[in-house]
Amino acid sequence: MTNQYYPETLAVRAGSEATPYGENSEALFLNSSFRFTSAAQAAARFGGTEPGNIYSRFTNPTVTVFQNKLAALEGAEQCVATSSGMSAILACVMALCSAGDHVVASRSIFGTTVQLFSNILKRWGLEVTFVSLTDVNAWQTAVTAKTKLFFVETPSNPLTEVCDIQALADIAHRAGAHLVVDNCFCTPAIQRPLDLGADIIIHSATKYIDGQGRCLGGAVLGRKVLMEPVYGFLRTAGVTMSAFNAWVFLKGLETLHVRMEAHSKRALELATWLEAQPQVARVYYPGLASHPQHALAMKQQLSGGGIVSFEVKTKAGQTEQEAAWALIDATKLISITANLGDAKSTITHPATTTHSRVSAEARAEAGIKDSLVRIAVGLEHVEDLKADLALLK
Repeated sequence: MTNQYYPETLAVRAGSEATPYGENSEALFLNSSFRFTSAAQAAARFGGTEPGNIYSRFTNPTVTVFQNKLAALEGAEQCVATSSGMSAILACVMALCSAGDHVVASRSIFGTTVQLFSNILKRWGLEVTFVSLTDVNAWQTAVTAKTKLFFVETPSNPLTEVCDIQALADIAHRAGAHLVVDNCFCTPAIQRPLDLGADIIIHSATKYIDGQGRCLGGAVLGRKVLMEPVYGFLRTAGVTMSAFNAWVFLKGLETLHVRMEAHSKRALELATWLEAQPQVARVYYPGLASHPQHALAMKQQLSGGGIVSFEVKTKAGQTEQEAAWALIDATKLISITANLGDAKSTITHPATTTHSRVSAEARAEAGIKDSLVRIAVGLEHVEDLKADLALLK
């Protein structure tokens, strides 16, 4: 299917070619291997001279449909599906970097991503420099002759900071490097980083692409010349998306645009309400005029997305953490969990969950206070969410 259709139509129809059985909903192929008509065909498939399925670790029809659909939505030439969002990042870096290479990464990224760069990949000889997501000059200053990748989340987790994708892409390209954008918070329904100058997109399909907290999965997208080594790493290392999970994600993609519009609408209303609450010190949401990068966010994104973070004021005798925990523990409706992108709203304390393995010093540099609470706004009625945050009134 060509990209002449609107994105909402591509989400429903792209990549969905029926088998000879004529099914209207994508088929689920749970088999591990595929038969060949001859030894010659087997050799041609393994050698890459004939397209087709070989073994579900790296070729599966259901996974292929998911890859093609997500690629169409992001405007990418190729998508490589992986077992999780973290495995997508790992596959990207392992495929495109070698020992001694240099990566410039935002300080404002998911805590586990910080651990991957700081602890695991550094042990294999990768040099990593962390800089402010929003300080363009810091990215230029950090570049060395060995820089291969820039890595960002925009909006970031959990403070929803927004970077100028085109500006960072220009710096990266002048240095002979590639800009990698984790587009988890927005999805292609809200933001298409490749259109803004990025080279590679990372997704945790576990989040909004699924939309109901059912399965783990990830994806790496970009030009074929960049995706070929990523696919080669996946084929060998086996960080593979299962066919069942791909089938679930296909159903999620069909409703992605409708859901993201609903998440964003509720998040904006909740964020606006939070700004007016006496027990809230500060609200972080790109859709608010008070957000430091509001104008840039509205230029790059169609809406603010579904993530709202805010700092809780302390009461007499309370520490910042105690104030945040008291609010979280008082909720009855919102799920206390670190996952996001679900139809059910979730609430978490980043300093002791998603970023608990990041040092206190690094959290402070990233602006993550002990008073910070993050809500992934789901699809409940927003008045019920407000009522659930009773301690803020």
